[in-house]
Amino acid sequence: MEYKTNSKYPISHIIGFFLSLLLTFAAVFVALEAQLSFTIVMWIIGSLAVLQAGLQLFMFMHVTEGEDGKTNIINMAYSAFVAIVIVAGSVWVLTSGHAAH
Repeated sequence: MEYKTNSKYPISHIIGFFLSLLLTFAAVFVALEAQLSFTIVMWIIGSLAVLQAGLQLFMFMHVTEGEDGKTNIINMAYSAFVAIVIVAGSVWVLTSGHAAH
C-alpha cells in the first residue's frame, strides 16, 4: 500500500492555523475594542466567521483535492443556497403577517 505525500502539507497547515488565529483575534478585537454599534459588530464577526469556515474547508479539509474536488464545491454551494432560501423564506413568512389569521 503506497501513500501519497503532499509536499505542501506542513506549510499549508501552518499558514491556515495562523490565518485562523488572525481572524479569531480580529473578531475579538472588534467585539471588545471597536466603538461600533452592536449591529455592525455582529455583521463583522459573522463575516469573519464565514471567512474562517471557508479557510478551514480549503486548508485543513482539502475540499478541492481528490477526484471529486469540483463536485464537493458544487454540493456545498447548493447546500448553502438551500439553507439561505429556507431561512429567508421562513423569516419572510413569519414577519409579513401571512401566518396571522
